[in-house]
Amino acid sequence: MDRPADITILTDARWVNPEQMDWYAENILNEEALVQRSLEKHGLKVGRINWDDPGMDWRSTRYVLFRSTWDYFDRFPEFREWLGRVRDQTRMINPYPLIRWNLDKHYLGELHRQGIPVPPTRFIEQGSSIPLAEIVKETGWDEVILKPVVSGGARHTYRFPAKDAPSFEGICHRLLQEEAMMIQEFQATVLSKGEAALMLIGGTFTHAVLKKAREGDFRVQDDFGGTVSPYEATPEEIRLAEHTVSLCRPSPLYARVDLIRDSRSRPLVSELELIEPELWFRLHPPAADRLAEAIVAHLSMTEPTENR
Repeated sequence: MDRPADITILTDARWVNPEQMDWYAENILNEEALVQRSLEKHGLKVGRINWDDPGMDWRSTRYVLFRSTWDYFDRFPEFREWLGRVRDQTRMINPYPLIRWNLDKHYLGELHRQGIPVPPTRFIEQGSSIPLAEIVKETGWDEVILKPVVSGGARHTYRFPAKDAPSFEGICHRLLQEEAMMIQEFQATVLSKGEAALMLIGGTFTHAVLKKAREGDFRVQDDFGGTVSPYEATPEEIRLAEHTVSLCRPSPLYARVDLIRDSRSRPLVSELELIEPELWFRLHPPAADRLAEAIVAHLSMTEPTENR
C-alpha cells in the first residue's frame, strides 16, 4: 500500500493543470516546483492539490502547506468552513490558529497595540450604518484607501481624496452588508518608493523584493501591471520585520512582511502575510531550501495534537 503523503502543497483549481500557460501560471508552477524539490531532497513524499478538491481525503497527508490558494478571499465563507473541518483531519503549515488570526486584517490593530508601526487605520464593522463620509471626516486624512478586512489581490480596494467620500457611500454600504471594511490614510510615498516585501523563514530574514505600481496606478501587484525586482532591505527594515514576526503566537514557519514608508520616511507594516504569501523563491532559490529545512525540523518536533 502506498504510504501517505508527508506534505501536500495547496493551490487553487486554476493552477493544478492550467489551461493557458502564461507568465503568471509559469511563475506559480516554478515557485511550487522549487518548494517541492527542496522537500523531496529530504526524502519527503510531496503532493500538490487544490484546497477544495472534493475527492481529497485529508487524513491521507501528514501536513498541508498553503502556497497559492489565491481564490480563498473570493470564497471566504466556504474557505473558513473548510479550514474548520480539515484542521481535524491533518495539520497545517502555518498552524491553524495563526491562519485564522491572519485571515482578518483586524490583526493590524493588534500589532499596533503591541508597538508595531502601521498605517493609520479605522475599522468599519459589518452592518455599520455610519456614513463613510462622516468617518473619513473624523480622521482628518486628505486621502484614503477603502478595502475589506478580508482581502487579497487588491479586491474591492479603492483610493480617493477625502472630499470624494460621498461618491463611495453606495459601494461601502453594499460591501458592509456582507463584510467588515477598513479605511487607511493613503501613504503617497508608495507611488515613488514602492512597497518592500521581506521574506522570513523560521523568523529569520532571507530575502526581499520591491514592488512598484505602474504609472498612473497605486496597486503594486503584478496583476495590475506592477513590477517586482530584487531588493536589498535595510537593517532597520529587517529588524522591524523580524520583530513583527516574533510577536506571532504560535511562531510561523514562513512569513512575508510588507513595508511602506510614511511622509517622514519611517517604515510601516502594511501587511503581515502568513497564509499563502507569494515568497518569490524564483528570485532567491536558497530560501526554498531554508523552508524545507524548517519544515523537516518542525515535523521532527511536532506532537500529533498540534492543531486540535
